[in-house]
Amino acid sequence: MQQSKLKKFRHIHANLLIALCLVTLLSLTFLTNSTNVLSSNNKLTPLYHGDKSSKKVSLMINVYWGSEFIPEMLKVLEEEDVVATFFVGGMWATKENKLLIDIANAGHEIANHGYYHKDHDKISYERNIEEISLTKQVIYDICGIETNLFMPPSGAFNQTTLKASASASHKTIMWSKDTIDWRDQDKTLIYNRATQN
Repeated sequence: MQQSKLKKFRHIHANLLIALCLVTLLSLTFLTNSTNVLSSNNKLTPLYHGDKSSKKVSLMINVYWGSEFIPEMLKVLEEEDVVATFFVGGMWATKENKLLIDIANAGHEIANHGYYHKDHDKISYERNIEEISLTKQVIYDICGIETNLFMPPSGAFNQTTLKASASASHKTIMWSKDTIDWRDQDKTLIYNRATQN
């Protein structure tokens, strides 16, 4: 009888220990995946690049205007077998439902670029959350995709932005090369900016 109780006691404790390990693992996974990167001074930082040892690049396209160019862009991306991340503005998405669905159906990643194209370093924490959450909902309602990446318009962010993005379960993404194609119409200049080094 005593040995039976001891065996039952060990099983209960072993199961509790396993459950505790699983909960800890899940918690660490959730925290790692839902926040931005903590720097050495305990400040949040956005992600500027992936694996630097890889010979791959990420193509990120911000969409708030220029809808007339997207069908041709999608065609070229398909011909070249390229998958890109489209950071779409919520306001744009509400007007361009079909184009957003076309981008998603072409297999591209859909990400969040805020709703009104605000400088996120100049707005409150609550307003940051609202911009990100509203855009996330609009995208989900249109094409059933939940965003988890956020790129602040104009690259304007601060710690408030990063905390709001993390609270909204988004990683803040920045670029390492900026073609400034929205300003400069010189194809050679844009190409050189994108490909140098």
